[in-house]
Amino acid sequence: MKVAPSQTEHVHPRPQLTREGWVDLCGQWGFAFDDADAGLRERWFERPAAFTREITVPFPPESAASGVHDPSFHRVLWYRREFAAPRAERLVLRFGAVDYRASVWVNGQLVATHEGGHTPFSADISGVVGNDVNVLVVRAEDDPADLAQPRGKQDWQAEAHAIWYDRTSGIWQPVWLEPLPDVFIESVRWTPDLERYRLQVRVKLNAPAPQGARLRVRLGAQDLELVDDSILLNGSVLERDIGLDPSMLAAHRADLVWTPRRPNLLDAQVSLELDGATLDDTRGYVGLRSVGVGGGQFLLNGSAYFLRLVLAQNFWPESHLAAPSDEALRREVELVKSLGFNGVRIHQKVENPRFLYWCDRLGLVVWGEMANAYVFTPEAQRRLTREWLDVIERDASHPCIVTWVPINESWGVPNLETSAAQRQFVSGLYFLTKSLDPSRPVIGNDGWELVSGDILGVHDYAVDGSLLRERYGSQAALDLTLAGSQPSRRHFYLSGQRRAGEPVMLTEFGGLSHAPGASDRWWGYGTLPTTEALLEKYEEVVSAVLDSPVLAGFCYTQLTDTQQETNGLLFADRTPKLDPERVRAVTARVSRSIQSDVIWEIHAAAEDRARERALAAKEVTHKDR
Repeated sequence: MKVAPSQTEHVHPRPQLTREGWVDLCGQWGFAFDDADAGLRERWFERPAAFTREITVPFPPESAASGVHDPSFHRVLWYRREFAAPRAERLVLRFGAVDYRASVWVNGQLVATHEGGHTPFSADISGVVGNDVNVLVVRAEDDPADLAQPRGKQDWQAEAHAIWYDRTSGIWQPVWLEPLPDVFIESVRWTPDLERYRLQVRVKLNAPAPQGARLRVRLGAQDLELVDDSILLNGSVLERDIGLDPSMLAAHRADLVWTPRRPNLLDAQVSLELDGATLDDTRGYVGLRSVGVGGGQFLLNGSAYFLRLVLAQNFWPESHLAAPSDEALRREVELVKSLGFNGVRIHQKVENPRFLYWCDRLGLVVWGEMANAYVFTPEAQRRLTREWLDVIERDASHPCIVTWVPINESWGVPNLETSAAQRQFVSGLYFLTKSLDPSRPVIGNDGWELVSGDILGVHDYAVDGSLLRERYGSQAALDLTLAGSQPSRRHFYLSGQRRAGEPVMLTEFGGLSHAPGASDRWWGYGTLPTTEALLEKYEEVVSAVLDSPVLAGFCYTQLTDTQQETNGLLFADRTPKLDPERVRAVTARVSRSIQSDVIWEIHAAAEDRARERALAAKEVTHKDR
């Protein structure tokens, strides 16, 4: 049951629920702008002549990689391609993400509509495809002036300004076909519970299971078989707690439990069986780990773990929010790790599951964040809530995701101080998220004005290490900062609130820049005259945070330059701005104030020595034989 492809293999668009035989529909499509919004009236889904241009899917038309490269306003886009339908009892058409509203036709028949620019959707097209050439048409609508749309960092102005970037419209994640049996496994969700030695699995079928059908769940790692469970099905949804052998887990903990240092993944096979025959067979993986908070610390697998995150826009100059290649997603994870960080905060974007796969596989924790709207209206609330629910459902099984963040810096809820309705909305998102996933910490609003949350995320772009030490250098200093100094000129707690033991993290700081020849359009926090001065200032501010005895983690802004924001540790093309080894030495420094770092290093070293002794003993035994 191998789940890991080689570096050059093509990762499945749903890495935790894979099957053989899927058909990639990315590549060249017909394309047309519809600035007059005439396509529906003129039935472009039946008129191939309307598609006068070509586009490379899944790259947005604003980007160079698409071949269109037109960043100006175009609210309505049309796509067309032909395909041959593989033989199957059922054929499902899947989209990773279309920004923002999509309508889909196959052979002239409407098969799907969807709203939400970061979440997947699908259509069963079994009844509309033919044996010969089939025609797929997509209409995408993305109104740049609609501020009630959860848009994240996508600009609503004609040119990128301040901290916002060129838009990503239309199809920007994979499109593929999946040939399936008549009744198939639609989704599998894993929730580990290490404290109780249990693993919850929830399986959903597309239809009620046939009478007498069973679900078979097998889990293994390397030469170990952990679970082989067969369950009788009744209906279309099954939830089951699977017991894990405590003695086996203890004996093989270093090989079974997921951490960034040892990102162990269990191979998972979930099959639908009837009378000894396999109706559907899926492969995936599970990461055994627990996350939480306690004693003012972030906890990973029950122990304090200091988070060293970097803010990542995951925006590429040539392809915008879409990665230029599958390999670029893996490379992004490798770059983060090479700079000494153990995690990443994907900012105002819901990233491609293939990126999360590499975080799972290579060992990088992730804060899952929603792209926010910019106004507080019933429509904005409805859109954000519905899409956020889809995000949680899609990504909840990824072990790399350790925290959920539905709102950043009061975006879309600008009057939390005075508006009870806005406070209730933030609290509602927090409690709704906790009810859907009690296994992870949640921050209702990151940066300030916490309202409801398990972690207090503080945004503070002070450019002097001495000022950071003054604000966070002791418990008394932190108490004073939270009570009155307000680095961002916003309250961290609203009237009547007080800290209740939740960890405090500096979840945005730094933002330091050095970009020779940068334009005066740059919007940022502090610019240094040379790269050496930038590295020295980076060490100054990061060391101030690492030396704090009261902070439980940090997130440095940011990983890469992004358009006019030239405050990355890397240039926009991902080449180093600073010596990566020197950056790593600063980022990964073990501070006396961070005892969890020392404990983790001691435990890791002990595990390494134990593993080496076991391997040596095995070799001696083998030679004796």
